[in-house]
Amino acid sequence: MSTASTTPAELFNAANTAKTFAYAPYSNFRVGAALRTTSGRIFTGCNVENSSYGLAICAERTALVKAVSEGFREFTDICVTTDLTDKFCSPCGACRQFIVEFGLDITVHLCKPDGSSQITTSGRILPDAFTPADLKLDRVKA
Repeated sequence: MSTASTTPAELFNAANTAKTFAYAPYSNFRVGAALRTTSGRIFTGCNVENSSYGLAICAERTALVKAVSEGFREFTDICVTTDLTDKFCSPCGACRQFIVEFGLDITVHLCKPDGSSQITTSGRILPDAFTPADLKLDRVKA
């Protein structure tokens, strides 16, 4: 998918497909993410676990790293889906910080397998976020 008119349903379908590629032999908790750039390009990601648990990478960060590694830095939406049917699953703390690196106004679609969604923003899921603006040299006191 690469059109600027990608619908929320198309974003969900991309995330849901990405989820099928998850490598989750330890937790059996599959996650898929689809990230839309401001130009409409979609990057997907899935979680990839590792026997050294701390080396696992989440679906959201996978999608972001793929996009950034191809030169994209501006995003409008990210959709996250899991196999949970009883609740909407929000990104972990590390992924929340990773998302807000690129903006506090990125729309976050939290989706169940049936496509139902809860919509929020990156700024809402990480209140009082530490952002690139916090590192401006004129803000740092000696």
